[in-house]
Amino acid sequence: MVSVTLPAALLPLFPGAPRQLAVEAATVDEVMDALEARWPGMRDRLCDSRPAIRRHINVFVEGRRATLATTLAPDAEVFILTAVSGG
Repeated sequence: MVSVTLPAALLPLFPGAPRQLAVEAATVDEVMDALEARWPGMRDRLCDSRPAIRRHINVFVEGRRATLATTLAPDAEVFILTAVSGG
């Protein structure tokens, strides 16, 4: 099981989704599939049609930026964050 932390901005769109949860996944892509299975439509908010992680979404695994192909250790920590911009 891997630990997944979701962005607070996403939670109001998916009632019942917790800020942190555990899922079985060997890659970031499998994390996205697990989230989609629990909350239909969540993958579309996080990934585009290429498929790739959306431009304004950042995924970090053990402190390193990740892609959908990033592999996960059994006890990995995955953080999904919305990008912050400004000027």
